[in-house]
Amino acid sequence: MIDVEEELARILSGGLIVSRYQPIVRLSSGTIAGFEALARGPQGSLLEFPDRLFAAARHARCLDTLDAACRAAALAGAATSAIADGATLFVNTEPDTSARAMVGTYDSLLATGGGSRVVFEFTERALTARPADVLEATEQLRRLGAGIALDDVGIDPRSLALLAFLQPDVVKLDLSIVQGARTQRAARVMHAVGAYAERSGAAIVAEGIETPEHLAIALSLGATHGQGWLFGRPEPAPDTLGITEPLEAWAPVPEPATGQTAFQMVVAAGRPVQTADKALLYSLSRQLELHALSLGDECVALSNLQRAEHLTPTTAARYAQLAEQTAFCGLIGSGVPDEPAPGVRGGSYSFDDPLAREWSVVVISPHFSAAMLACDLGDDVPDMQRRFSYCLTYDRPLVAQAARALMSSVANR
Repeated sequence: MIDVEEELARILSGGLIVSRYQPIVRLSSGTIAGFEALARGPQGSLLEFPDRLFAAARHARCLDTLDAACRAAALAGAATSAIADGATLFVNTEPDTSARAMVGTYDSLLATGGGSRVVFEFTERALTARPADVLEATEQLRRLGAGIALDDVGIDPRSLALLAFLQPDVVKLDLSIVQGARTQRAARVMHAVGAYAERSGAAIVAEGIETPEHLAIALSLGATHGQGWLFGRPEPAPDTLGITEPLEAWAPVPEPATGQTAFQMVVAAGRPVQTADKALLYSLSRQLELHALSLGDECVALSNLQRAEHLTPTTAARYAQLAEQTAFCGLIGSGVPDEPAPGVRGGSYSFDDPLAREWSVVVISPHFSAAMLACDLGDDVPDMQRRFSYCLTYDRPLVAQAARALMSSVANR
């Protein structure tokens, strides 16, 4: 009997991972826009199919190694095929592996002259598990010319809340949206995705199109591109393509990290700054937290509370409730632990970090964005009388920029 771990080691050491490529078409014309690379083990082997392959790697704790091998096989196979002549290549990323590793793989491919425009697919699980890692990796990949896709949208409501963080060039609708019943859940997904695509110009790819009926549904949902057995199954990389219409609509690239804090961003943007004591700002922050609760599982709530001493039992209880009811809740501050309250993702910085002077509360969802961003003026007075310079803004791009800055300080799991 073949030992699974031995078979996995043989595949990885022998460079035996192969890629199969499934076409993605432009729905308005039916012409090829790109291909998604799908990893396979050697044909006929115990680990030929991806579910077993990745399960074995997870058990053996070598997901990073497998993911790098899959990515390298996908990029190399496309670079030596007709895909490099004009089609866009979609490459999956494994949520449990380091996102930064793929930057080096792609950079190496560019150095060898690979010609495809590459889109890296992330899921919401990758961002919620490794926020700092993923945000840094996507920024670097964009600098290298790659695109970003948010995959499996519709399975988990959190994916809708995280559109503002990844700001993907491509949104991939899970097959359950196309093949499933017309439910309120599907309607929520399409409202959020449609609003994002209208603002950004992102392409919408519907997965799982297997029948003409599925195609009609995808078009009615606003999809611009499609993927599924109706257009082709995963096959070896093609030798010829015929007519292609590669993806051309890319979402605006998010502002790169500048080293500015969230409050410094609003000052640099020229937003009016007021002065108020903590008592007033506490009322404003509580109202934002309550609104986040009303938005539920399509909302992200992030806060910087300066120092761990401000994390009172009452505050911890409020944020535990936010973590339970929203898509993601993060709380950072000097000395704040990785889980400051049940379900809350924490992050710490040094006491002399510029963030230690700031108090921020940011709430963002597909249809709402607001941020209270304040800077401590350093008064030597009772706590609730301390004064802050502050700005309250609803400007979505600015709120999203501030949210990404806070998210990048949340600890990776």
